Amino acid sequence: MTVRYAAPGRINLIGEHTDYNLGFALPIALPQRTVVTFTPDGGEVITVASDRADGPARVPVDTVPGGVSGWAAYVAGVVWALRDAGHPVPGGAMSVTSDVEMGSGLSSSAALECAVLGALASAAGARLDRIARARLAQRAENDYVGAPTGLLDQLASLFGQRSTALLIDFRDLTVVPVAFDPDPRGVSLLVIDSRTRHTHAGGDYAARRAACERAAADLGVSSLREVQDRQAVLASDLASVRDPIDARRARHVLTENRRVLDVVAALSAADFAEVGRILTASHASMRDDFGITTEHIDLIADAAVCEGALGARMTGGGFGGCVIALVPADRADAIGEAVRRTVSQAGLVPPAITRAHAAAGAGATA
Repeated sequence: MTVRYAAPGRINLIGEHTDYNLGFALPIALPQRTVVTFTPDGGEVITVASDRADGPARVPVDTVPGGVSGWAAYVAGVVWALRDAGHPVPGGAMSVTSDVEMGSGLSSSAALECAVLGALASAAGARLDRIARARLAQRAENDYVGAPTGLLDQLASLFGQRSTALLIDFRDLTVVPVAFDPDPRGVSLLVIDSRTRHTHAGGDYAARRAACERAAADLGVSSLREVQDRQAVLASDLASVRDPIDARRARHVLTENRRVLDVVAALSAADFAEVGRILTASHASMRDDFGITTEHIDLIADAAVCEGALGARMTGGGFGGCVIALVPADRADAIGEAVRRTVSQAGLVPPAITRAHAAAGAGATA
């Protein structure tokens, strides 16, 4: 029996690098999706073809970390994680199609993982709730691919809802829906793709995670979340962090958690001007304290705000990818064109700009 399963990319409205620090984030699922079609044949190999690859890849169902590399490692990682958790994985033929841009900060990797996981679980009759699926997909990325990412991307892809953002508490692993539908208020969400690609398997992401772990150790806690409720003594807390760079990394995480909750409060009041202000403050923190933006990304975010956006920030793990901007709907095209012009005048490739909205999460598809 052939099964088809789709999983979306995501935009993180706010809450960057907070997931592995057991903090808060507020993503939305996107309309762009990765679709996996799988026909089991009872064999010992899954042959995977992708519309983005020149030829098929072979994934043995008994694969182990290091056995498959490249894009197919994400597929192999899911196969390995499922089997390691005690679930049968049949061989067969798999095809992958996607309109989630790779390396753009829209979480193409988690979309692929969640779609593959859904297809394989459906074919094998495995009954897994969404939290269990998120953990398996994360394990595939962490322990097979080698990217030390948190659970943000997988949870956003699996729990997405139309016109809804997701307040994720990574300490308790709870997902609370938050209304996010700016269009009736005359506000649009722009996704500005810098066309500069990044990869989480590189050293920069791991270095930021290690800095947060060192800061937590200096503070005598297992994670930075444990000092989150002591915001009144934040400065004295961070004085205990021995490395000043580590202290800045920790300051971003702690202030970013507060910004996530402030955005949720502003959304409850439909105060998109305040949401925009907080997005811009988040970008400044990522730039100055966490050091994950680039001059190219900063130029795009600054240009959007200068041209009339309510706020703008980089989204995703950093070092490239996309900027999001909240803009008055009647000025969306003009702001987008002004950003393209500014970037072109700087001698850089003009960004691709689209309007986005919150869409449904992963699921079987016809």
